[in-house]
Amino acid sequence: MTLLALYDRALVGRADAPALTFEDDEGALHHDTFGTLDARSTQCAAELVARGVRAGDRLALWLANSPAFIDLWLACVKLGVIVVPINVLYRERELSHIVHDAAPVAVVTTVAQASLLPAGTTWWDVGTLRAAAAAHDTARDALPAVRCTADTPAALVYTSGTTGASKGAILTHGNFAANGLQLVQQWELTQGDRYLCPLPLFHVHGLGNGLHCWLFSGCHCTLVSRFAHDRAAALFARHRPTVLFGVPTMYVRLLDLPADAARAIGSAARLFVCGSAPLPAAVLDAFAERFGHTILERYGMTETLMNTANPFRGVRRAGTVGMPMPLTALRVVDDAGRDVPDGTSGEVWVRGPSVCAGYWQRPDATAQAFTDGWFRTGDIGVRDAQGYLTLEGRRSDLIISAGFNIYPREVEELLLTLPGVREAAVIGVPDAVRGEVPVAYIVSDDAAVPATLETAVRSQLASFKVPRAFVRVDALPRTALGKVQRHLLPPYTP
Repeated sequence: MTLLALYDRALVGRADAPALTFEDDEGALHHDTFGTLDARSTQCAAELVARGVRAGDRLALWLANSPAFIDLWLACVKLGVIVVPINVLYRERELSHIVHDAAPVAVVTTVAQASLLPAGTTWWDVGTLRAAAAAHDTARDALPAVRCTADTPAALVYTSGTTGASKGAILTHGNFAANGLQLVQQWELTQGDRYLCPLPLFHVHGLGNGLHCWLFSGCHCTLVSRFAHDRAAALFARHRPTVLFGVPTMYVRLLDLPADAARAIGSAARLFVCGSAPLPAAVLDAFAERFGHTILERYGMTETLMNTANPFRGVRRAGTVGMPMPLTALRVVDDAGRDVPDGTSGEVWVRGPSVCAGYWQRPDATAQAFTDGWFRTGDIGVRDAQGYLTLEGRRSDLIISAGFNIYPREVEELLLTLPGVREAAVIGVPDAVRGEVPVAYIVSDDAAVPATLETAVRSQLASFKVPRAFVRVDALPRTALGKVQRHLLPPYTP
């Protein structure tokens, strides 16, 4: 069974049901039924065929959230075309790498963005393409016959590239199907849900989880081009979502809402999910108090989609990312690849049907990432006796100071509990004596706050974990999904 067969439970089985409401940046609303999405995506598929696109080709989508992105995704699934979603925040250097690596037949984007593409890139204006597609009177069965299997690539999703050139993870029809079906079942999503999607569809959080949960369950989706915190109260009041998938930054912003707005949002909703970056325990507690819901934390990656989640029905443990998904096996191992006892830190390895098929045209990276069928995540974690996993950081973020291991997240979590600290990131900097020492970058409205932090940290952590310096910055560099880009922090000068 391919993705299209699973989509058809909504596209065909619920053709007349309200499917999508898109709220643009001006607040205007655009409505579609599932049948409209099916017909319009078939027209887009016909236009792509007319432009020479064939099964197995790559087509890049460099687009913000909009119905056009969804139309083109569905069109590509119908044709067996591999989608290459590109972060709308990317610029010349990042674009050049992806375009040359994936070699798409074209990049679908806007006229305003096209000037940033590498010279010689074939690009199609999304507005012109959709206008041309609307002229086609094509039934779905008139499209070229395509035979997809679970192993057929559906997308090349490029990693964030924080430790080198980004790699294209090959995500198959089977990967997306297994992931989406598990989530619908685990989180009890139904046709009666109202899903709010502020997540970018170019990212696996919005695409792999959000879009597939929506289409597989046949619920209603409200799509917004981006999360604007100053419009959040009106957005929730207008659409009254029952389900939100978000990232920590969104939940931090929602805590700024008045108490009555928070109560109203909480009374309409049944599930808040957070992923893509660590959620501070203080935010989880504050959200539960104000909104009446314990955020469900989970853990996934571009290469694996969802790995673990706190239970929908059961205890959600703050600071943990829960237990493995039903079809996912998980190990915590030492440097030699041997399983470590519960309560001991190690690298997280996973195996299951949601794990990617490897990296596009990178057999070396694929071989390095897999050991005997297990995907080596590069994340350091510890599992407790009940099976809950706590992530301690990326292996690449680990700071080794005079032989002692320091996990930045532990120090960051403490800093975020201290008065005046809004954001925090800890990195290792070279030291002639200790090899590396931790340095903390702090976002605070009060310039005097950094000078007060050392004493507070020293009273609660081992001395070797205390940052050598506390550097105040206006903002932490982040990806579109809120992950801190440590390599872009300003250099530390003693």
